Amino acid sequence: MTDEGHYEPVHVHFDDLDLMGLLHNSRYSLLVERAIAAYWNRLGWTPDPATSAFKDVSFAVREFKITYRTPVTAAGELAVRLWIENMGSSSVVYGFLVLSADHETTYAEGYRAVVNLDPATFRPTPISAESRAAAEPLFLRATTPR
Repeated sequence: MTDEGHYEPVHVHFDDLDLMGLLHNSRYSLLVERAIAAYWNRLGWTPDPATSAFKDVSFAVREFKITYRTPVTAAGELAVRLWIENMGSSSVVYGFLVLSADHETTYAEGYRAVVNLDPATFRPTPISAESRAAAEPLFLRATTPR
């Protein structure tokens, strides 16, 4: 497996754990969402068109698939590895791994597909050239096996 893509640190809090002391299954997707948001926020993206560095501000999740590999058993630091598997005219498919902080253990893997929506009509709209350029570091030069 390649190390390409982007690694984003994320934190598991005590209240993310279920009654058995495991990271609750719904929290994995939240970690992925936070990692993607952190990447774009650092580049100047906000959900407000008046303050965002990008005109693409309304992305809606179309599909989210996750496969759990091994449970997270404690609060603490993890990492999410992100990459873009495909970018169409109005959609993006992110691949991800939820990893230990040292990147040695894979806890979960999957993909998240989003569609760029026009904020006035909520209809799909093309992704801008500026967003495509900002996403460039997330594109892989080699295929990542699943």
